[in-house]
Amino acid sequence: MLSQDPVTLIWIVTGILAGVAAVLSAIGFYKFVYFLSVGYGFAIAGIGIALIVMSLIGAIPAMGVLEYILAGLLILYGARLSGFLLFREIKSASYRKTLGNVAGKAEKKMPIFVKATIWLCVIVLYVAEASPIMYRITGGVNYNVTGSVLDLIFPIVGGAIMLIGLVIETVADLQKSAAKKKNPHRFVDTGLYRFVRCPNYLGEILFWTGVLVSGGSAMNTWWMWVIAVIGWILIVYVMVSGAKRLEKRQTKNYGEDPEYQAYVKKTPILMHLIPVKSLINVKWIV
Repeated sequence: MLSQDPVTLIWIVTGILAGVAAVLSAIGFYKFVYFLSVGYGFAIAGIGIALIVMSLIGAIPAMGVLEYILAGLLILYGARLSGFLLFREIKSASYRKTLGNVAGKAEKKMPIFVKATIWLCVIVLYVAEASPIMYRITGGVNYNVTGSVLDLIFPIVGGAIMLIGLVIETVADLQKSAAKKKNPHRFVDTGLYRFVRCPNYLGEILFWTGVLVSGGSAMNTWWMWVIAVIGWILIVYVMVSGAKRLEKRQTKNYGEDPEYQAYVKKTPILMHLIPVKSLINVKWIV
């Protein structure tokens, strides 16, 4: 094992995962938007793989079945995200055009030190996001070892939320792709989009909420909770910000369409529990 001291072990593994995230997200130096898209998926999948490999070779405590499932969900999440984004960019001319409009001019003017700063920030973000699962594994907290009821409940509930979120965002992306292929000039209001306007972002938020929950009984110090909660808050903010940007684009493209106006008035942008219909005028979201 890398260290017998739990705290030392956690920080060693944190450094290893940061290194994995750094290598896999470095694709952003090729195209900076990849730092928060394709490189994001690669990094999260890599973190899941690294945790499993370290457990198998004895560098960290042996993982139980639930911990393998949690790490596996990270891999599925990252692989699905990067695969979907790459496929969409390769196959969709309109998406490539949109991506080019968003990133083209900024890419040319962006100094290397700015890219490096973004790279370092996303590395910290990705490790913080996944930290609840890492804390559970590196602390040796799994039901097979401790027998604690809480150590059974938290990963089961958290894993279930992660799976639900992953299914929602996967189905939403497939439904949107199918709808756009059928009618590329109309907004999507079918399938999951009947209930919320950004079900893919809702799925993302649920997934990372599940990650946070999964580590509940394993995070036994204040600094673990601070790191994990900050990671969760930041990714939720990124998703809400993404929903706002999407709303702006859709308002520009479909704002004069009476059907779109009726759809916006009756359909929450993210979730029914928080029935917010618009984010455009929310100043603290950029």
